Amino acid sequence: MKISDQIGLAVTNLSRRKGRTALTVVGVVVGICAVIVMISMGIAESHNNDEMLKNMGGLTKIEVYNYGSQNINGQEVKLDNEAVQRFRKIDHVTAVTPYYQPGLNLYVEAGKNNRYRASNVWSVLGLDPDTMPLLDNKLESGDWPKSGVNYGKDVIPVVVGKEFLYQFEDTRRSQNSSKRQRWSGETDANGNQLPPFVDATKDTFTLTLTNGDTESPKTQSYKLKIVGVVSEESEDYMLQYGITFRLNDLLMLSEAYSKLAKTDFNPKKVTYNEVYIKVDDIKNVDKICDTLKEEGYQISSMVDYRKQMQQQTAQRQLRLAGLAAISLFVAALNIANTMTMAIYERTREIGVMKVLGCEIGNIRRMFLIESGMIGFIGGVAGTILSYIISFGMNNMTMIVYGLNTLLMKLGINATIDLSSLMGSSDSMYYGGGMYMSDSGSGTVMSIIPIWLVLAAIGFAVVVGLLSGIVPASRAVRISALEAIRHD
Repeated sequence: MKISDQIGLAVTNLSRRKGRTALTVVGVVVGICAVIVMISMGIAESHNNDEMLKNMGGLTKIEVYNYGSQNINGQEVKLDNEAVQRFRKIDHVTAVTPYYQPGLNLYVEAGKNNRYRASNVWSVLGLDPDTMPLLDNKLESGDWPKSGVNYGKDVIPVVVGKEFLYQFEDTRRSQNSSKRQRWSGETDANGNQLPPFVDATKDTFTLTLTNGDTESPKTQSYKLKIVGVVSEESEDYMLQYGITFRLNDLLMLSEAYSKLAKTDFNPKKVTYNEVYIKVDDIKNVDKICDTLKEEGYQISSMVDYRKQMQQQTAQRQLRLAGLAAISLFVAALNIANTMTMAIYERTREIGVMKVLGCEIGNIRRMFLIESGMIGFIGGVAGTILSYIISFGMNNMTMIVYGLNTLLMKLGINATIDLSSLMGSSDSMYYGGGMYMSDSGSGTVMSIIPIWLVLAAIGFAVVVGLLSGIVPASRAVRISALEAIRHD
């Protein structure tokens, strides 16, 4: 008997008992749907965790600190230029830059006659210019400063954050005047947001170093050329709120300041508090972290947090998948029961097939095809149902909004509160990183990749086949003569 004939016969046999087959399929649908939804929630949670960590800091970025670092011999390790050069030679490292933050006494002026002044700059940072574009930071306008490019005598190229522009005060206003300073988000009487006093593209900016001595003050000024403005989406808040220099330019300013303040400073022997390392791929981060730890450095990487979140997610999903597996186990019992009943009802048919010379393997295969087909149908239907549930979970806000709109049009004085459905007054925090707010902006709660669909359907077929083994074996053991005499 051909496989195609056996499949056709299996379809005919299942269709003759539509009610029983449908109830058996429903059990598989529930089990497969539960498994897919639970796993899809875990995938979505991992995805949301990665996105959250990317916003906090790149997953391929390693921060190396110089706080009490010691090597295996107990000697202090330094983050100096020699260490930076050594880091650059490590395999799979694509970029290395010190985070140089000197303590300089300075202020920045801009506008006509230097009317506006920023006396307390929140962040003065020096980075390797070739590394700036590689640190997952974004520019709203302009470009990153280029290394080796001369922008003019006593002209220093910088990038600034939008928040830095709001640090300028109008020096012509009194200290008590509410109009002396503007802050980000401030609006006028019409609700329009007020821009900062200074314009990064039009105004001339002057940076002045001062020794801070009120009796015999000494100053030295430089022109700043703002070549780029950091976007608010940039992950590094220091770039958003301050001035970022080319590393060599800031070392030069530090040397000039040391002369004004009469301090000892050697740019060639400077020690950095932090060094950032960019790795080519996330899979290589662990190996490089281990290398740095062996050298005695204190490090921090988002991969460590990612591992902890993944472990928590895996444990949670294992428990949930276990509950879903119970449903699938019950469905397997139903398939076995259905096939057993089918064999009992078709005992005479089995006997006739044996008398006519049908091979035992064909009889066994016929029942296995039927049980596998039940699993396949249930797997496909369960996958479709899981997609519907996933869509509802990911579009909960839109669905609730549509229902509330419909209730209003029908004149029904009632509304559905999404926050109540989520079990919170304002929002829901699911697991490690899944957040959905009732404002409508939230991360996805369910992701169903194609591999999960194929795996679920394949698993349903396997469950069906395994459930049919015992009944099929019982069928081939039936005596032909007894089967023919069976009523």
